[in-house]
Amino acid sequence: METRVGHPSGVHQPRRRMIRANAVCRVVPAVLGAGYAVGTWGAEHRGLMLLVAGVMAITAVLAYAAAPRLSQSRCWMGIQLVGAGVSLSGSALLGVLDGAVHGPLGALVPLTVVFLAIVLPPRAFLTMATYAMATYAIVVVFSEPSPDGYPMVHALGFGGAAALCLRHAMVLASLRRRLADTSRTDPLTGCLNRRGFDELVAAELSEAERSGSRASLVLLDLDHFKDVNDSHGHRAGDELLAWAGHVLRTEVSVHGGVARIGGDEFALLLTDTDADAAGVVVDRLREQLRPCAPASLGFATYPQDARDATALAGVADRRLYADKAARDRRAPCADAVAQARTRIGQLGPAATVSTRERRRHSIADPGWMSMAQTCVALLYVLLFTAGHPYRVGMVAICGWGFVSGLAVVLGADWLSRSRLARPIMLAFAVSSFLSCASIAVLDGGVHGPLGVGMLLSIPLLMLGMRPNVAAPVAGVAAVFYLGVAVFVGEPGFWYVAINVLGTAAASVACAVQGRAAARQRRLLTRLSRVDVLTDALNRRGFAERFAGQLDLARRHGTGAALLVLDLDGFKQLNDTAGHAAGDELLRWVAGTLRGNLQAHDIVGRLGGDEFVVLVEADGAEDTADRLQRALAERTGASFGVALLGLDGDDFDGLYAAADARLYRQKVERRGGRSRELSAPA
Repeated sequence: METRVGHPSGVHQPRRRMIRANAVCRVVPAVLGAGYAVGTWGAEHRGLMLLVAGVMAITAVLAYAAAPRLSQSRCWMGIQLVGAGVSLSGSALLGVLDGAVHGPLGALVPLTVVFLAIVLPPRAFLTMATYAMATYAIVVVFSEPSPDGYPMVHALGFGGAAALCLRHAMVLASLRRRLADTSRTDPLTGCLNRRGFDELVAAELSEAERSGSRASLVLLDLDHFKDVNDSHGHRAGDELLAWAGHVLRTEVSVHGGVARIGGDEFALLLTDTDADAAGVVVDRLREQLRPCAPASLGFATYPQDARDATALAGVADRRLYADKAARDRRAPCADAVAQARTRIGQLGPAATVSTRERRRHSIADPGWMSMAQTCVALLYVLLFTAGHPYRVGMVAICGWGFVSGLAVVLGADWLSRSRLARPIMLAFAVSSFLSCASIAVLDGGVHGPLGVGMLLSIPLLMLGMRPNVAAPVAGVAAVFYLGVAVFVGEPGFWYVAINVLGTAAASVACAVQGRAAARQRRLLTRLSRVDVLTDALNRRGFAERFAGQLDLARRHGTGAALLVLDLDGFKQLNDTAGHAAGDELLRWVAGTLRGNLQAHDIVGRLGGDEFVVLVEADGAEDTADRLQRALAERTGASFGVALLGLDGDDFDGLYAAADARLYRQKVERRGGRSRELSAPA
């Protein structure tokens, strides 16, 4: 087992990014306020406004420059909140100095709330949102009277937009966390995979070194597990491994972690455990596994046996082989295998992360936004437009916006699976913007209370949609807004400019956050579906690709074949040359398989020395022969081939047929005897 120690500075990188994102967002209201003060210099209080904007900008720039140092401070979140408070206070003061909550700078406080929803975690955001309500109330109270309903519409509208941005960011963060957990988990046993265990060992040894505590590393592998695969089939072997993983996780559920680091090889890290306590745990694990999956175990304790992960693994590995040599090892009997298979079948499938989850939320969020906007608009119409000549039309537009938004929310799951999702969502976006433009026109133009509705949904779209789709939609919305501003009412240049530029800045910030989240999500998705050791697809990734290719083959009427193979004598290689030699061979096998297949063929490693390949049905037997000859350079391999339709219509059926043929080939190559095939060179 190769264990790598991570660099401690990586812990502070997410904090550093958050601090800098917060600082950049806080610069925006400062720049808008300064630009407005300079552009209207002859008016009252412009010098003081420029000073306030300067203070806001300087605090943001200093926070950006000091981000590396602040990220290492225990008070980093408190400093974040203080900076956000400075930005909100300055925005409120600029609005008061400008004299009107319905003036160009009156929207700076609610706009800042949208920025904070993007860059702050939920609890911190709620704190600052409460403070923002107080500062906005100050602007309303100390400014000249505004049009009826204007403060209410802006507070609720921007608040709803911020809440939906925060909700979307929380959903994406939850998805990334679960993907990260999945990328560190073995899909068969539910234990950590090699990558996840490496990270756990690095973190725990670093903590043990800092605090002076102890930790023990336990290695184990199951006795004669290869005989289970050869006698009962790989399906039975998989279920036995899943049972063993469940037993180990149950026994080490609190203080430590369990990983499957190879075919039948597991590793455990026991925290706050000295050598005596580790010996007790090892004896208990041996007894728990004995009925169905007897195992050989070895352990090493930090710092008594070694002071780094690699040395600990070496000591534990030597003790494991000493234990293996000292015991009378026997393969599990048929009754024991059947008992383990029955027990693991009662546990149910492992949790997974749906590949459509992000898309479903991204589709539903514009629907929620439309519903929220129309509810705010309807409240305004009912409370403040008595006697308005177009009141009935405004109510009808609100009704249409709510119904269409509700339809999108209810149909989000279907749309996430449909090819019509993009045209339908584009049509919905155009309909929403036309509705917002129409109601703004009826209300007197963009300077009226409902004019802001034309811009509020743009940041959310940029956060959830791909830039190549969201950018044209945002451009259309901006054109609608400018068209209404030019032809309806007299909003004034600075009012239009501040609103458009502020929305554009928020949209860019959302797009940047969305793209960063997408990159991280793609990386985690790949890691959760790729075998850490060989870079082939793991069980989870192969199952997903297999389902997609199977659907494609059925639609186009083409054939497909599943090849199952395992290496001859691989267990002997691990036992004689060590696990490092076995790992190197597995990497070579995966590369050789890929090098001798077509680009569209799929290679996966299900575990241990077992690989699967999905190829075209035509020439599948020839492909298996070619791969067998290519692998013969270093190792023998047994193959089984199953054809879609002839041997089964799903993965389970094809796998069972191919596995049975693999075993028959193995018996034939042994000459009908039970002797082990020769180990790889």
